[in-house]
Amino acid sequence: MRGLAILLSFHFAGLLVRGLLHIPLPANVIGLILFVVFLFAGWVKLEWVEESGQFLLRHMMLFFAPFIVGTIVFFPVIGGNAIGIGLSLIGGTLLVLLVTGKVTAALSEKEAPADER
Repeated sequence: MRGLAILLSFHFAGLLVRGLLHIPLPANVIGLILFVVFLFAGWVKLEWVEESGQFLLRHMMLFFAPFIVGTIVFFPVIGGNAIGIGLSLIGGTLLVLLVTGKVTAALSEKEAPADER
């Protein structure tokens, strides 16, 4: 129970930080960043949250149920735009792969010693 309270407190801390500082990030992302910082600093021990985290991971499908139901409700709209949606998904994926490959290649060249090039 303590682990869940800790995880929720970081979520609420993210809400508070976002509300006070007007940071253009979702509150859950801010909370996650704060959580990681606290973990690495040693202020929060992994043992405190591990059991709750494993429970949430085991039941993750429950968190996707509303999204799946919403998709089914809008299936006629999605079906009418299937080609555009499909092309966007494929194009976006290819673009991400291309940019990731280029950045990785550039960073690999930059880090390689001069005699290996």
